[in-house]
Amino acid sequence: MKVLGFIAVFALALVAIVVLVGQLGWLRGPEPSDLGVQQGRLKAPSLSPNSVSSQADLYPGHPQQSYARITPLRFQDTPDQAMQRLVKVLQTQERTVLLQQTPDYVYAQSQSALLKFTDDVEFWLERPAGVIQVRSASRLGRSDLGVNRARVESIRAQFEKN
Repeated sequence: MKVLGFIAVFALALVAIVVLVGQLGWLRGPEPSDLGVQQGRLKAPSLSPNSVSSQADLYPGHPQQSYARITPLRFQDTPDQAMQRLVKVLQTQERTVLLQQTPDYVYAQSQSALLKFTDDVEFWLERPAGVIQVRSASRLGRSDLGVNRARVESIRAQFEKN
């Protein structure tokens, strides 16, 4: 019985330490230096299952191509109106901060509530195709448990509703 009590106290202490580390921002991960649009592409999906990209098919043979594949945002209004609408949607997202905004590109960071894991979220208005390409990726961890996909689909639903 004493061993079980010790294990329970140890487990609680470990959880408390992990939460404290997250709250202090030590689980944010380094900010990528290679984001943005380069040669008509957003960065490739992550090598582990913790990202989504509407341009995953531009990276044939990528080990996470199937997992990462997601549809770009489609719109009926003008491209400029669509980007303005997207920015408004992003401004309503909890724990999301817009860091860069141009007429054709938006970069935001989203954090998880408890541990403050940071995800990088990018949108690029591909004018010739008439769509907004999207990439959302976790900085740390092997799996995101579907968080990036859920975030993009939530943004899509609000974007289409507005």
